[in-house]
Order: sequence, then structure tokens, then C-alpha cells
Amino acid sequence: MSDAATDTATRTGFLLAAGITRAAAKSFYFASHFLPGKTKQAAYAIYAICRLSDETVDTGGPEGAAARIRGMERRIACAYDGSATEEPLVLAFRKTVETYRIPRRYFDQLIEGMRMDVSKTRYRDFGELYAYCYRVAGVVGLIMCKVFKGDTHDAQEAAVHLGIAMQLTNILRDIKEDFARARVYLPQEEILAWGVSEEDIRRGEITVSMKGLLQSQISRARDYYAKAERGIKLIPARRYRLVICLMSRIYAGILQAIEDAGYDVFSRRATVSYVGKIAIAFKVITKGDYL
Repeated sequence: MSDAATDTATRTGFLLAAGITRAAAKSFYFASHFLPGKTKQAAYAIYAICRLSDETVDTGGPEGAAARIRGMERRIACAYDGSATEEPLVLAFRKTVETYRIPRRYFDQLIEGMRMDVSKTRYRDFGELYAYCYRVAGVVGLIMCKVFKGDTHDAQEAAVHLGIAMQLTNILRDIKEDFARARVYLPQEEILAWGVSEEDIRRGEITVSMKGLLQSQISRARDYYAKAERGIKLIPARRYRLVICLMSRIYAGILQAIEDAGYDVFSRRATVSYVGKIAIAFKVITKGDYL
């Protein structure tokens, strides 16, 4: 491709990434409006690649998933080794990782998380679950740290905590959907300790034991949000801090929605409405929690 054609395809890739983000990540897309233009583009390109990773695992059987993981590896390799490509999304992704000097190892770890999702459907204890959450979400926090210029160890640690908190929230929100795909992400030791069975999960019955189990998982997620909160002020730019704070508060709002529904994660998906997101943004901005 000529330089002009590459530039055009790259711009197309950023537009495609924005569309993917708008359709599949409503909370992130809402918060991203506070980002400067180029940073917003970069965030969309990263999200789009990560979203493709999710879809790679969530559709088809193990053999198909393995083939699609190899496809993702080729995309990531192409972005980093400068191989010729006409794929707009890969070109936008390449531009992003070059501009923000994002280490390839983060995406290699994301791929490892994808492989875990294909081969592993149960997690013995929280140690095993944490390893999974780190690879599919903690490293995303590290990637965004590069974009937001949070280069200190403490800022990176807080970013990992936020990624873990958000993934634990996803797990709680998606218990029913995951079980339908034969996956249970709640630690098996803790399920047994609360006297909950997989039959209880299949029936979606909110027993005293089920409620206790979910309360304990919500408490753990909130602990990670609290640890992440302390690192927000380590990010240098105010607008970046605002976006991180919004994402943390909106996602934590899903936990509140689960509680408000009486811990019923089976009848409906816990969400924060658009009006609820606006209310959170108004509160964060007026209180200056991100300053």
C-alpha cells in the first residue's frame, strides 16, 4: 500500500474501532467522551482488539476458538513486526501501540487469558481465578496506563486492581450467561463453602446460601475498587483521571444494581442506565473526586 492508502485505511480502522466500542462497551464509550481526540481514538483501537479477543473465545467450539486465537496472534504480531497488512483495524492498532510504546508482552498475556478461557471452565480457588482475571483484565489496565501516562509502579498496580475489580464485576453480572456456556468463574472452594451447588446455579434460585456467596464476591470486588481508587490521582492529566474515576464508579454501580435486585443475577442482567451514568458523572464532577 502507498503511504496515502495506509493513512486512509488507518483512519478507517479508528472509525471501525469507535463503532465497535460504541456498540459493545456502553459504559466505556460514555466515559470516553471526556478524553482528548487522539487519546480517545487510541482507547477505541485497544478496546476493539480486546473485544475481538472476547468474541474469539465466546463463539464456536474449542477447535474453532483455537483457530481464532491463532488469528488474533497473527494480528498482534503484524502490528508489532511491521508486516504488510491492509486490515484497517490492525493498522489503527499498530499506530496506537507505536505512538504509546505499549509493550507487546501485555497482549501476549491477553492471549494466554484467551487460551485459559478455552481450556478451563472451572477455577479451584481465588488464586486461580486471579491469574485469569489478571491476564484478561489486569493487563488491560497496564495497557491503558501507557496511554494515560501513568508510568509509576503505584499507578500501574492501581490499574491492575481496577482491571481485576471490573472483571470480578463482569463475572457476577454474567453468571447465568456463563453457565449456559458451561463455565463457572466463581471459585469452587467458595461455592462449596457456602453450600451452593451447580444445580442451584442452573435453577437460578436465590437461597440464603446463594445470597451469602454473592455477597462475599461483591465484597471482594469492592475491596479491589477501593485499592484502585487510591491510584487514580497518580495519573498526571486531569481528564484521564476523570475517565478512570467514571469507569470505576459506573462499574461499581453494577454491584449496587445486583444488591438492589435482591442478588437476583438470573432473571435480568444488572446494568447502570444511561440516566444513572449521567448522575454518576454529575456527582463525580461536582464533588471533584478525580482532582
